Amino acid sequence: MDKKPLLLLQMGEPPSEVAAQVGEQGDWFNSALAGRDFPINILRPDRGTPFPAYTDVSAVIISGSWAMVTDRLRWSELTGAWLREAFHAGVPMLGVCYGHQLLADALGGTVGDNPNGLEMGLLPITLTAQAKDDALLGSFPTRFAAYLTHLQSVLVPPPGALVLARSQIDGCQIIRYSDRVLSSQFHPEFTANTMLACIERNEHMLKQLGRNIDEMRQLQETTIWPRRLLLDFVNRFT
Repeated sequence: MDKKPLLLLQMGEPPSEVAAQVGEQGDWFNSALAGRDFPINILRPDRGTPFPAYTDVSAVIISGSWAMVTDRLRWSELTGAWLREAFHAGVPMLGVCYGHQLLADALGGTVGDNPNGLEMGLLPITLTAQAKDDALLGSFPTRFAAYLTHLQSVLVPPPGALVLARSQIDGCQIIRYSDRVLSSQFHPEFTANTMLACIERNEHMLKQLGRNIDEMRQLQETTIWPRRLLLDFVNRFT
């Protein structure tokens, strides 16, 4: 029997200069999941593409975006409503960056500008005590590095959700909503080249953090654990 596809919700598209360098969100996840033995269907809610039946997909990944959840764009709100129904239907889901925020918002959390400011670059993530008993995170080190670039954050997680990781300025880096659904603020699909392409477009923001682009050009591929989170989720549910 053919395997059900993994559904990737690509939430908009990158600025043209980023796409010209490293492609779009769907490309990043396809590359991160290279060698898979299951199909990936990429769906663009921003283009009005209809959502499939929940029973027709093995799992769902919600990508990052250059939009803001608080913009309340119609296509984003419709996606949030679909995610809420998918959650109650027991569909496995992984939200990433914007997808992390949209999933939390759809399930009753609060999203807004991070009062501590911008997070950008390769930064340390620290697991909480609850993570040691998590099905995907139990074997992870307490501290690891991950790629981040965002202004908004999950300020208050949904009722009943578990916060499994934090960073220095963001208290909700990984959230577990159920045994089948979780999300991360950091990007497990990013490579150093993807991160650098995003940073180069926002060099002025980097300077506000007291850092420079040359420092960022020294980024190394040290994101084994974030990538493992993505791969372990996919292997578990596809």
